[in-house]
Formats: sequence, C-alpha cells, structure tokens
Amino acid sequence: MQLYHHPYSLDSQKVRLALEEKIIDYTSYHVNPITGKNMDSSFFRMNPSGKLPVFKNGAHIIFSTIEIIQYIERIAIVSSGGDNIPSSGREVVDWMQKIQDWNPKFFTLSHIPEKYRFCVSKFIRRVVIARMAEYPDLATAYHQKLREAYETEDKLKNQDVLRRNKEHLIRLLDEVETQLNETAYLAGEEFSMADVILIPVLARLVLLNLEDEYISSRPNIAEYWFLVKRRPSYKKVIGKYFDGWKRYKTLIKTWCFVRIRSMLKRY
Repeated sequence: MQLYHHPYSLDSQKVRLALEEKIIDYTSYHVNPITGKNMDSSFFRMNPSGKLPVFKNGAHIIFSTIEIIQYIERIAIVSSGGDNIPSSGREVVDWMQKIQDWNPKFFTLSHIPEKYRFCVSKFIRRVVIARMAEYPDLATAYHQKLREAYETEDKLKNQDVLRRNKEHLIRLLDEVETQLNETAYLAGEEFSMADVILIPVLARLVLLNLEDEYISSRPNIAEYWFLVKRRPSYKKVIGKYFDGWKRYKTLIKTWCFVRIRSMLKRY
C-alpha cells in the first residue's frame, strides 16, 4: 500500500491519522504541492486533479479522503479477522461528511500574507504552463489546473466568498461544541474516524494563530483539543511538524524554499 501525501496537507493529515490509529503499514511518498511536485507528470497521470492525498493498493487507487479512510477501516477489520474492530456507524460517517463539506482552502489562503500567497501562486502557474508544453497529452488536464489557479485568485478577492466560508466554519464549530457537551468525543465516548477528520481542522486554526478566536472561546472544544493532542497519532502526524517552535521552523523552511525557487525562475 502506498500513500502519496504531504505533512502540510490537511486531507493528508486526516488519512495519516487514520492509518496510525488503525496501525496499518504503508509506503510513504511525499508530494509537496507548494513546490509543484503534484504537477509532475508521473503523479498527474495517476491523479489528473493534482490533489492530495492519493492512496494506492495494487491497481486500486482512491482519491476521496473519506473513501480512503473507510477503505483503511475495512483493511483493519480484515487484518484482525473481524474481531473487536467495528466499522464506522451512520453517526460517525455523517460527522465525517459534515466536516469534509467545509472547504479550508479559501479560509487558509485568506490568512496568509498576500506577498507569500502571490509568490506561491505565480510559481505554481509557471510550473503548470511548463508541464503543458512538456506533455501535450496531458495539456487539457493541466489547463484545467491553470484555470483553477486563476479562479482561486479571483475568489480570494471576493469578500462574499470569504464571508460565507468563515460562516460555514463557525456553524460547524458551534455544532461540534454542542455535541461535545454530551460526549467525550465527536460521535460518542470512544475515539472514532469522525475525530480523525476534525483534528486537522483544529490544528489548522492553531497554525494560523486563530486558537483563541475559534478554539479557546469554545470550552468543550478547548478541552477536547487538549485531550486529542495527547494521542500518539497526533504527535506523529501533526505535532512533529507544528507543535511549539516546530511550527516556525516548518513555515520558515517552506517559504524560504519557495522564494528561492521563484527567484531562480527569473534567470
């Protein structure tokens, strides 16, 4: 089994948390979207959307985050002989879908300084254009990615889009806060795949320095956040890169690399 992912990708984090929680071995392949590696022809032929993560088991390839996690659950059940590992119930799946329905892209990008955001966007567009020329058979798919890049930039200038995206997040967190008043975890008293989907969302808010506004202001979520950060899966998948001083090391390394690549492209 192979997982094509990147530690900074929110959906990749969800899948890796599931793999760690279910103790599933896999071969890891890092594909950094910030440096355009998801636009390399080898990856693009496998997944023309260019999105992460991608899970591959033999000839079976899955792109949808929820479908990957459900597949991981089935693998865990088969590996255990079906003993004491129930699959996710309806409530868990409903929460997974509800959280996944919120698109973090516009929220995240709107909280990144414009000069850095523009630098990355410009670099990625150059990569896509170069790939279109190198691989004519993939030109249509690459052109779609180029169009998406321009559409994203336009939407980031639209305050209504950003407002609706933020309101969606607030409604989701308020619903989570209400649920956590009744149960220790999102779908009951036991940790589930619903929590696997939620944890990276909370981690993203912390990364953007929005913990006080979105987490600490909701006491049940704040208590839950303290609890789930202690899990070994969190420490390996997210804490390793983003807890404490590691956050600044990770971000500085990323932005410096992108700026150097962008400068080299000029000459």
